[in-house]
Amino acid sequence: MELKKALIVSYYWPPAGGPGVQRWLYFSRYLKEFGVQPVIYTPENPHYPILDPALELLIPDDLPVYRKKIWEPYHLASWISPAKTRRISSGIINREQPSALERLLLWIRGNLFIPDARKFWVRPSVTFLAGILKREGIDMVITTGPPHSLHLIGMSLREQTGVRWIADFRDPWTSIGYHKALHLSKRAQMKHKALEHQVLSRADAIITTSERTRKEFQGITSRPIHVITNGYVEGPFKKDQPEGKFRLAHIGSLLSGRNPVSLWKALSTLRQEYPEFARDLEIDLTGVVSEEVLDSIEEHGLETCLRVTPYVPHARALELQQKAQVLLLLEIDAPETTGIIPGKLFEYMAASRPVLAIGPVGWEAGQLVVETQCGAAFRYRDEEGIRTTLLDWYRKYREGVLEVKGKGIGAYHRKALTERLVKEILWV
Repeated sequence: MELKKALIVSYYWPPAGGPGVQRWLYFSRYLKEFGVQPVIYTPENPHYPILDPALELLIPDDLPVYRKKIWEPYHLASWISPAKTRRISSGIINREQPSALERLLLWIRGNLFIPDARKFWVRPSVTFLAGILKREGIDMVITTGPPHSLHLIGMSLREQTGVRWIADFRDPWTSIGYHKALHLSKRAQMKHKALEHQVLSRADAIITTSERTRKEFQGITSRPIHVITNGYVEGPFKKDQPEGKFRLAHIGSLLSGRNPVSLWKALSTLRQEYPEFARDLEIDLTGVVSEEVLDSIEEHGLETCLRVTPYVPHARALELQQKAQVLLLLEIDAPETTGIIPGKLFEYMAASRPVLAIGPVGWEAGQLVVETQCGAAFRYRDEEGIRTTLLDWYRKYREGVLEVKGKGIGAYHRKALTERLVKEILWV
């Protein structure tokens, strides 16, 4: 059977680390099983805040990958302040007391580089890819963002060649929480809105990772919109309770806006009430952690229980999830984040460890935790609910029976999601 070909335009590709690269890396591993040959286009010299070279081992040997150089203003900004540039490009924004330099860098990023700092890659990519479409016999173009400038590549190719184009939104565009931190002028806000409307109105189909984002986009466009979440792959998962301390683990960046003060309060109270809990408790944070979070943990007297580990490769992250007694899933307490479903949630599900989710009212990720019976979900201010659940889980931990039996998580395996992608979206 002759395979159809899909060109995937992605800024993030191995050796990039983090969740953004994994979505289309894993789609690319399974697409051929469902009659689609993927072709990748990615920058030759990208600015990646984190690296995970081990992910390169997951790239299929026969996968065509095209690269072209990109110019990014982050290189100029790094001359002014390398540390602050790395923080901002990693998503670490000091929302409480940003320095004057941070405010300046954020203003420049939000108002001068629209839709984002990768905008200068758009025009040369369109010229380059027009030839690739003919050479490879491409049937379809898929752009994945953020960065949302990549959708402008797909839109231009669609206009110039008539090729079918699908826009994949891993995160929303103008409603994403960090837009408020960019100090956008009215002109910049209007420009973002206009570009978002153009992309959503001209794509042949749109993919989102959450139902909330789909509903948001349905208010902008009549184009077909599909929800394909992130997912998991098999790992070295064990179903029984791991050995060691009562370990609460968060894997991934923990930004200032995700600071779960009620959790720290609940843990502090439990340590005071139960001496054995104080002896057994360990808090493991793996990834970039903001100073505000660390200060809050210290304020509640939990610093002696804390272990912070820098970013680790994805394979190691899976191991750490399996060794935890409880996995923490945290989201900013704001209406615009209710549709954010972190990719690690699905790996948490597969790890068969209880998930403690703390986020806004109506948070989709929290609803998934409850529906799949993988843990419990709370609002940020529900200190009592968090304390009661943790105490219950701690007692089961002491008895050696702390485990979860997820319901229906097979639908979120990367292979199952790839099959849905092909059958429901790509060739309809």
